[in-house]
Amino acid sequence: QVQLVESGGGLVQPGGSLRLSCAASGIIFSIYTMGWYRQTPGNQRELVATISRGGSTDYADSVKGRFTISKDNAKNMVYLQMNSLKPEDTAVYYCNAERQYSDNTKEKYWGQGTQVTVSS
Repeated sequence: QVQLVESGGGLVQPGGSLRLSCAASGIIFSIYTMGWYRQTPGNQRELVATISRGGSTDYADSVKGRFTISKDNAKNMVYLQMNSLKPEDTAVYYCNAERQYSDNTKEKYWGQGTQVTVSS
């Protein structure tokens, strides 16, 4: 059974920092692309950052230079370091694990989400 469990969300003032963590189990962690997505009420879930099995990273333009995604294959953990937080970063943040097969089908898993609120 695959589980992705996020932690580290909370309330932070603008300009502050938070570090989100995601613990993965039930998958061969090292072969999945791991990612962080976020969603606000009434909006679609949007990509924040991804890290490939080889360690290549990709970021949404809105977070480049402020957020850093990393992973620890030995611990089956993925992290999102968020600095210089802005009120518009307020959202529920979801951990994602994704694997694409040769026939282009995808296997996706999601965590339950963790709330991040940036407010003074």
